[in-house]
Amino acid sequence: MKAAVRYYTKGGNTRKVAEAMAEAIGVEARSIDIPLEEAVDVLFLGNSVYAANMDKEVKEFVTANKDKIGKLVNVSTAALIEGTYGRMSKLCKELGIGIDEREFHCKGEFKFMHKGRPDEQDLADAKAFAKEIVVG
Repeated sequence: MKAAVRYYTKGGNTRKVAEAMAEAIGVEARSIDIPLEEAVDVLFLGNSVYAANMDKEVKEFVTANKDKIGKLVNVSTAALIEGTYGRMSKLCKELGIGIDEREFHCKGEFKFMHKGRPDEQDLADAKAFAKEIVVG
């Protein structure tokens, strides 16, 4: 199975989770500034909630790479909202991309909230999640 990990982050929380997942499945985590070079069976896409929505750049990345994504696995961090799965699922449906029904989400540190998150347990959980998707 060919897998890739991409992420978008402003504060670094999502990058930490993406890097943990990438390490677990033996690929490199890259920013969404780097498009997919080739088609992948599964794309772990890390994104965060900003102003109660996904960032415009994430939507643009998915749209630009839609023909290279077999299935998308949503990965999100947020201080308040419980994830971006609903928003990502809607976008994937509009673009004809399959999306896994499982999402990895954890709290992310923001100002005075959730200090130290994602923490070591969050990162261990992220690794286990990614392995489960890729290896089964």
